[in-house]
Amino acid sequence: AVTMLSGGIDSPVSSYMIAKRGVRLIPVHFFSFPYTSELAKEKVISLAKELTAYTGRMTLQIVPFTHIQEEIRRACPEEYFTLIMRRFMMRIAEDIAAHNECKAIVTGENLGQVASQTIPALACTDAAAGLPVFRPVIGMDKEEIIAIARKIGTFETSIQPYEDCCT
Repeated sequence: AVTMLSGGIDSPVSSYMIAKRGVRLIPVHFFSFPYTSELAKEKVISLAKELTAYTGRMTLQIVPFTHIQEEIRRACPEEYFTLIMRRFMMRIAEDIAAHNECKAIVTGENLGQVASQTIPALACTDAAAGLPVFRPVIGMDKEEIIAIARKIGTFETSIQPYEDCCT
């Protein structure tokens, strides 16, 4: 499965939870320099390395996303920006999945945690993907996710004060 790795707390936990079920993962990070820094990218690289204790060898795919983000910002109404950006991320993740014989996409989305994670917004995002989308932390509260992040050793890296990919 392609797993979307943002640099926050939730996505490494989601990756861990799917990997412990035996799924081989290809992590994907959407990088939007200069809106996100090189240090933010280094944080994601560190998270991917930390996850290999549970996932085995992985090859992190870093997708340059700035141009797409700027075009969405230019052409779309503000209220749809995040949703359309997420749909583009799903399409790119699906393309990476197709090139790597992956059968699903994994995200760290958590129901209602942010505006783009309402039931209608998640359904809209899913409609852009032709693969199953797994969200292992969808019903967990933040304390449950943090407890797992501490257990697997990704919490301290995740809370480093650099932007995540959706900044």
